[in-house]
Amino acid sequence: MRGRTSFADREEAGQYLARAVEALNLDNPVILALPRGGVPVGFEVAKVLGAPLDILMVRKIGAPGHEEYGIGALVDGASPQVVVDEAMARMVGASSEYIDRQVERELAEIERRRVLYRTGPPIALEGRTVVIVDDGIATGGTVRAALQGLAKARPARIVLAIPLAPRDVLPDLEALCDRVVCLASPEPFHAVGMHYRDFRQTEDAEVIRLLAEARGWTKPGLDETRVS
Repeated sequence: MRGRTSFADREEAGQYLARAVEALNLDNPVILALPRGGVPVGFEVAKVLGAPLDILMVRKIGAPGHEEYGIGALVDGASPQVVVDEAMARMVGASSEYIDRQVERELAEIERRRVLYRTGPPIALEGRTVVIVDDGIATGGTVRAALQGLAKARPARIVLAIPLAPRDVLPDLEALCDRVVCLASPEPFHAVGMHYRDFRQTEDAEVIRLLAEARGWTKPGLDETRVS
């Protein structure tokens, strides 16, 4: 697979990725897909592993007056985690009170999206093997925040699984998890969508359908305990 530089669509990418992840023989994994594009990929991985599939939302915390300029992130989960660049926050004048307000707002947005996607409460991750899946990585900023936040949830192991990523972003991500599975690092990389023949937007309706279907196939004996 290292020679592959493109995929037909997210479904095909997920099928190839599923084979690579299955070969790891992971113990009691849970698949967390980054919505929306990561869900069709994660669906294929979860199907092969017979593992629970959930979504992992990462919401940016922006600077005061310049919300497009990220100073941190809120990472979804049974115990949502806040990742803040403290030096950057001080530089832009983001007080702890300001950050608390932004976290509260983003928590409300995460809850709104969970209601939309009909996911129920997040899966408890402590002691579990967590596999984070997306349809590809460009700069790695969102995935980096996800890995940092998930580490605070005390999973037994974190695996990052992606079809595509630039070669130069992988070392930083490898330092934040136990294993990275990346099928291809095309050169030149360009954008993620350039390496899919069909990269149409994943719609909310598809996310809802895939998550609902995934709830019906988990293997007997897997711990699917959720927190209330």
